[in-house]
Amino acid sequence: MEQRDLGGSPIIIGGGLAGLMTALYLAPEPVVLLSKAPLGIETSSAWAQGGIAACIGPDDRPALQIEDTLKAGDGICDEAAVKRIVSAAGEAIAELIRLGVPFDRDGDGNLAFGLEAAHSRRRIVHAGGDGSGREIMNALTRAVLATPSITVVKGCAARRLIVEDNRIVGVLGNTNCGPVLFATGRVIIATGGIGSLYLASTNPAGSFGQGLALAARAGATMADLEFVQFHPTALNIGASPLPLVSEAVRGEGAIIIDEHGERFMANVPGAELAPRDVVARAIWHHMQGGHQVFLDARQALGKSFPQHFPGITEKCRAAGIDPVTQPIPIRPAAHYHMGGIAVDAAGRSSVEGLWACGEAASTGLHGANRLASNSLLEAAVCARFVAESVAATISRRTSPRFDEEIARSSDPAPVRKIMSEAAGVLRNGPGLRDAIAALYPMIEANAPESDAALVGLMIAAAALKRQESRGAHTRTDFPDHDPALAHRSFLKFGEAVEIARELVPEAVG
Repeated sequence: MEQRDLGGSPIIIGGGLAGLMTALYLAPEPVVLLSKAPLGIETSSAWAQGGIAACIGPDDRPALQIEDTLKAGDGICDEAAVKRIVSAAGEAIAELIRLGVPFDRDGDGNLAFGLEAAHSRRRIVHAGGDGSGREIMNALTRAVLATPSITVVKGCAARRLIVEDNRIVGVLGNTNCGPVLFATGRVIIATGGIGSLYLASTNPAGSFGQGLALAARAGATMADLEFVQFHPTALNIGASPLPLVSEAVRGEGAIIIDEHGERFMANVPGAELAPRDVVARAIWHHMQGGHQVFLDARQALGKSFPQHFPGITEKCRAAGIDPVTQPIPIRPAAHYHMGGIAVDAAGRSSVEGLWACGEAASTGLHGANRLASNSLLEAAVCARFVAESVAATISRRTSPRFDEEIARSSDPAPVRKIMSEAAGVLRNGPGLRDAIAALYPMIEANAPESDAALVGLMIAAAALKRQESRGAHTRTDFPDHDPALAHRSFLKFGEAVEIARELVPEAVG
């Protein structure tokens, strides 16, 4: 096995917004960035349509976005984290502008602000309309490739973190030329989300929680894993992954109807702009009743739809749908994970030398239900916090050893049906127990699906422990809030295994 001594330089795992921004903030310190795909490709950041929530408009202020975030988080946000991240929005937007992101402007040259669900102000900053993620990633990719201190290793998938005495000493990666052992004492996980654990998802196929599996196997504490956000308006065309129909379409007045033209959410508080979990459940219930569901923008936008949403228009027309004259078929799909690797204010995990940033991290910002467009904000803001912490940590030379046999590739496909049925929009105790029973043997098998099964098991275990309904986590057998559970949840991989052994001993023989 090839071994590379990085001389103490940190490794960033992941090529989305969080990873690239962290690398740029670390400059001129040398850093190695591992990316499975070419930069800007196959990342959730590049696919993001909704833009960045930033309380910097003339009628806005941080207190208002903080209030909206806490309300959406349904009682379990870390209020200090919310205040710290939201208050840094202006600085993050200014840095992105400096790096060349072409944010949309109004006729006077000022930043243009859009509205999304559960926001009390128009505060969503876009770039290229519904192509915000693409434009942001294009600018950051150019900046990274022009920065001599950043070494990008493409086509490299991190497979294990090497730990000694709860301290990072290296990373095992798979490359086109075989396994490589990178010696380093500082690692930043920025691998995105877990949507690909589900049959219906808006995430890239590789987003199945690989970073969470890495950290969990290394002994890191996870937080809020049970909270998976299902976007209510994925384009329902049977593709995998499903194209997203941005919440901004509803922000511009589009309504949700069924095949009879009934606006079945009209009497729900907030209607189409209610929090995402409310809208997703309403659509799911209606579909379970045998109905088809559509997003109708004909009256609100009509002929101007392509101008406002060129990317969505292209995806619709490719599927034979004209959003100018036809309602758009939609369904809920796994979209964002509020849970992840538990980190402190500087992005540090419970393992020394391991940080996490972006969707893979759980900062406490999102609570039980992410407020729209707070995700890219979190990644951009926390990248600076993480970079400052990494730079202030003394680098050490390490000599890692790794002799374990592991699967050379990862494949979440065998996990998707299990997770979709047991840990989807609606959950219950028997279904979650069945999922744990099915997933545990996959972990032990050391097969391509093992890492995905590990993440799925931990999500199912966390969902089983939370015996209430809150935010994006809905238990049909515990349909109400439990005031005693109005707090964040924390879990280690070993604890999830113990849950499997205690609750379904037949899963372990």
